[in-house]
Amino acid sequence: MKTVLITGTSSGYGRETALYFHSQGWNVIATMRTPRPDLLPDSDRIRVVELDVTKPESITAAFEAAGPIDVLVNNAGVPSISVFEGTPMARVREVFETNTFGVMATTQAVLPQFRERGSGVVINVTSSVVLGHMPLSAVYKASKIAIEGFTSSLALELAPFGVQAKTVEPGACLTTNFAARATNGGTLDALVPAPYAAFVQKTMDDFTGQDVFTKESDVAETVWRAAHDTTGQLRFPAGPDAVWLAQAK
Repeated sequence: MKTVLITGTSSGYGRETALYFHSQGWNVIATMRTPRPDLLPDSDRIRVVELDVTKPESITAAFEAAGPIDVLVNNAGVPSISVFEGTPMARVREVFETNTFGVMATTQAVLPQFRERGSGVVINVTSSVVLGHMPLSAVYKASKIAIEGFTSSLALELAPFGVQAKTVEPGACLTTNFAARATNGGTLDALVPAPYAAFVQKTMDDFTGQDVFTKESDVAETVWRAAHDTTGQLRFPAGPDAVWLAQAK
């Protein structure tokens, strides 16, 4: 029986991916910054483990607790929506600490066991913002594009050892708490300098008015497909809007 370790499983894509792998008979190591076992089914194939990807000691402890795994899904992320001029640099660093450096740190922690065993898959969940030109996402997009580049190079380094690295690029999902977390507990208006207000309002209206969105299940199923793909595909858009953007590139 295979085992997957997924970061950021308390909600959204991470929780849905944990449920999906469990439904397919896998052992699931579901990691969260603040463990909440009640968020997932009571099962001997699900273990909730504490993990803060920004803290090296937490990463070490989590991987020691997890034991051997077959797939690492780097899903934990910090969202960010705003014009760049109104984004404090402290927030920029917070986004990169999780979305970029955290992904690199957990990946580095798992590579020795994958390399020594000659198998394993690293799946980095990025975003469809990397596929098109989208305003209000400068910081978030930068953090995710960094991981796209990181993964494409990493995949080449790992191939001689039988280890794979891939990205999954979710589209826009209105049923996650992305927007609330993206403003860091505040409102978008409070983060937008007045001269940008009309532009931001139109952008948000256009975004929420689109007809095609991604569901959490789209992402979970795409992560599953990426974990099992043997064609050498590197990037996997997830959700109909993400697929459209990928095809339009």
